Amino acid sequence: MPSSPRFFRILRWLLAAVAAAPGLAQAQDVTVAVAANFAAPMRQIAAAFERETRHRVVVAIGSTGSLYAQIRHGAPFHVLLAADAVTPQRLEQEALAVAGSRLTYAVGRLALWSATPGVVDDQGQVLRSGRFERIAIANPRLAPYGLAATQVMERLGVHAALRAKWVQGESVGQVHQFVASGNATLGFVALAQIQVDGQISQGSAWVIPTELHDPIRQDAALLLPGRDHAGARAFLAYLRSAPAQAIIRAHGYLTPAP
Repeated sequence: MPSSPRFFRILRWLLAAVAAAPGLAQAQDVTVAVAANFAAPMRQIAAAFERETRHRVVVAIGSTGSLYAQIRHGAPFHVLLAADAVTPQRLEQEALAVAGSRLTYAVGRLALWSATPGVVDDQGQVLRSGRFERIAIANPRLAPYGLAATQVMERLGVHAALRAKWVQGESVGQVHQFVASGNATLGFVALAQIQVDGQISQGSAWVIPTELHDPIRQDAALLLPGRDHAGARAFLAYLRSAPAQAIIRAHGYLTPAP
């Protein structure tokens, strides 16, 4: 059997090449903590990622605030897909995310939605009329979409008048449930939750102009448990790919310039 230094150099190169090959690298489970508003596109992205690699994605969904609390208490997530830019930055500052790993994967759109046709007009005048019993909103302290909703109401001058009608959910996902079930007449949701192929899938909605609230920049970060995790790094890289960006746009999000 050959035993020259050159042979071993070639052998090491071959082993490294095999380990780096997308289809041949050892499959790993990638645990991704995902903001509730991004649940639908995440399912498609995860499926596409799994088809293209041997890795498997395990998804944990919740409000950005609750996911942050879990991470601080040691939850073994590899990647965070937040609904804001502040939380990943804070995690990096607290040495709970890998420095330099943050990226903006989507820019959210906010919508006012009712499961009933004709309730919400396409200019949002229903907010000024106040002709409804309950309006659902995500907790502004936990959910960026909830904070954006309060900014919209403040800029329209209806915040104080509507405050008594609020039904508050932990996340924008729970807000969608409140409205879909009829526990709230209307609510502030992510456009991605109600849009299918560019059309509102049910009921009536106002897609809120972006100038009425601060940009909902959604950032991802590699968390400390994912620092040396090949699958986690591969997933973050996949978020930048053309197929993933196409899925994100199809669900009503804007995508950052390359």
